[in-house]
Amino acid sequence: MCRLFAMTSAPQRVRATFWLLEAKDSLAVQSRRDPDGTGLGYFRPDGEPVLHKAPIAAYEDRAFAEEARSVESATFIAHVRYATTGALSERNTHPFCLGGRMLAHNGVIGGLDELEQHLGDAMEQVRGDTDSERFFALVDRETEAAGGDVTAGLRSAAQWTAAHLPLFALNIVMTTADQLWALRYPDTHGLYVLDRHSAGPHRGRHLDQSGTGGRLRVRADDLAELPSVVVASERLDDNPDWRALRPGELVHVGPDQRVTSVIALPDPPAYPLTVADLDPRAAASQNAA
Repeated sequence: MCRLFAMTSAPQRVRATFWLLEAKDSLAVQSRRDPDGTGLGYFRPDGEPVLHKAPIAAYEDRAFAEEARSVESATFIAHVRYATTGALSERNTHPFCLGGRMLAHNGVIGGLDELEQHLGDAMEQVRGDTDSERFFALVDRETEAAGGDVTAGLRSAAQWTAAHLPLFALNIVMTTADQLWALRYPDTHGLYVLDRHSAGPHRGRHLDQSGTGGRLRVRADDLAELPSVVVASERLDDNPDWRALRPGELVHVGPDQRVTSVIALPDPPAYPLTVADLDPRAAASQNAA
């Protein structure tokens, strides 16, 4: 199963250490099971998005690990890919960048011909072959139609997809230079959020979290006194404040660290897919531990 990670400490920039190759619970270890690509996105001080993507496993990509160790940003997004659609190439590796936003997806969207027809001229922004990038193009178009309201654009794109396309899962993380969004839909895969308030139980402690069984790891000493919000495909430690997003829940973290949520998709998909409906590679990707 693809792994998602996003974090915001906006407006404060922090230095974070990702994916220590020598660490037991590193992204590099995890990528031996999810071997089709690794990606890390962040933003420069002027708001320019930066992507480091490799269509190979992290344990084969020393540059990925070395760059990740020196990353500083107010928001971060990362993804480990197990391919379902599209060749193993950089253009198909998450996260994707469009309109100053970055997006990563875990799940499977069917009916791509119908999606492409619905996108119309917006297909000109799509460079790769994946369902995820096509969905992102729809988010971008709907955001523009909503006058730049990203939350409304993501919600509209997800609602149209759920109503018109065969769908297995649509777990999304998306960031700008100072904001974060997360969507879990339906209940196929988990997605978790941890709100670390500076005045809460984490006060005076840096961020140092890693999943079990070779999942991702991140450390940020700067967060000892700063608030942050973390979203991940699994709970990264035993902190009781981790909360599973409800099916259909859309979470937004604003530039002021205010967290809001809404059930954006209260109904199940109109055309739900099961593992039995997927081709062997897609089924393997969604079952991978």
